[in-house]
Amino acid sequence: MNVSSLNSTSPGSRSFAEAVYKNVIVTVLCIAINYINGTLIHTFRKHQIFYSNPRYILFIHLVMNDMLQLTLSTLLHIISYTLNTFSVSSCLLLLILAVMATFNTPLNLAGMAVECYVAICLPLHHCRICTVRNTFILMSLIWFVSSLSIMPDFFLLLATEPLSFFTSKVLCARDFVFRSSYSLKKRDASHIVCLVLVWLTLLYTYFRILFAAKGAKGDSKKARNTILLHGFQLLLCMLTYVRPMFKDALVFLLPRRHADIRFALYVFVQIIPRFVSPIVYGLRDQNFRKYMRRYLLCRVIMSVHVKCTL
Repeated sequence: MNVSSLNSTSPGSRSFAEAVYKNVIVTVLCIAINYINGTLIHTFRKHQIFYSNPRYILFIHLVMNDMLQLTLSTLLHIISYTLNTFSVSSCLLLLILAVMATFNTPLNLAGMAVECYVAICLPLHHCRICTVRNTFILMSLIWFVSSLSIMPDFFLLLATEPLSFFTSKVLCARDFVFRSSYSLKKRDASHIVCLVLVWLTLLYTYFRILFAAKGAKGDSKKARNTILLHGFQLLLCMLTYVRPMFKDALVFLLPRRHADIRFALYVFVQIIPRFVSPIVYGLRDQNFRKYMRRYLLCRVIMSVHVKCTL
């Protein structure tokens, strides 16, 4: 290859190729993680042993929420690379669902922490407190609290913006759609409140579980490892709330790498935490692992049988 052919690669073509491979990476990760999570949902749906256990119900709610959040964030990521502007009305629907799904994750983890605390520290009251009915009430409350993080902004938008704004096109990002200073301040305040309350819940329940696990004779090591994994998962989820500060700091240090910083933070904050849930329960939990192994084995046997009959 000669020098002239190297020089013929314009910045525009390089940026286009960069956008393509970044979108391909994000899409492949999204499909792979959603396939794993879909296998977990199928395993849950096919076996009634999981239906009456609040822990598995909360877990599968977390998995379904992760699938929704990952799909929406991937779609918004692709839109931001392929389209400079997007319809405000369509963008609003995607943003509201994405924000609620993102807010659901730490609240769901806090609920799972409380359930685990009751099971280990208050075993005599577990059957009375952690019922299937109460679990569905808790999930409804999670969605209601999550809606409080974005719906006031939506109603404020309806009240302050002209009708022409909703038929226009903008960059589909929260800061460009919910533009009022009130929305920005409320977003930061809701993130701080959620961060503090969930971490207080996590620390209290998990330290109590840790002390109870130390005194137990059975699966104390497994309980401690589960606590660490849940804490790591919550830490990754909470990075969503400090992502703007990290982005500003990194852009200040590396102003020419803005696009790479944005992509790296997106993968680390939005995609990697969605991969932790299958590890915590899908691979480590004995019941899920047993039934998933059966399902995958049946799929392999069926595929081999179909090939042999062709």
